Amino acid sequence: MLVLGLDPSLSCTGWGLVKVEGSRLTHVANGQVPTDARAPMAERLHHLYAAIAAVIELHAPDRAAVEEVFLNKNPQSTLKLAQARGTVLAACGRAGIPVSEHAARLVKKAVVGTGGAEKAQVQAMLKVLLPGAEVQGGDAADALAVAIADAHLGGR
Repeated sequence: MLVLGLDPSLSCTGWGLVKVEGSRLTHVANGQVPTDARAPMAERLHHLYAAIAAVIELHAPDRAAVEEVFLNKNPQSTLKLAQARGTVLAACGRAGIPVSEHAARLVKKAVVGTGGAEKAQVQAMLKVLLPGAEVQGGDAADALAVAIADAHLGGR
């Protein structure tokens, strides 16, 4: 089973793939999709869609997982997050991949053992759970954490 984890953001979306064999997890690939803040919104969303669609086409994951949306203090930030999230969900939908959604606290709990874990704790556990993985940045690390959580939760 190949699980694609996604950490959507308009500025930089992270993605990470893990192979699940029973209770064993293996790192497959990860990366980040930045968008140009000066570009028009439609171009940014198209770039994000095309990049995630290419990842899906290249790796053919069995399922995907994303974090549930959270509200920012700034409504504009929440709206941009929602647009990026909708774009990655559309790429998965077009490819016919089932998508699970997980709360951020649940992702942290599945990876670290506590829902209040800091980003540094999550990244440290990634090194333990996926030894030797070259993580391409913080957003890719978050996406790998989502994929790991989904593997532990069985796609619920």
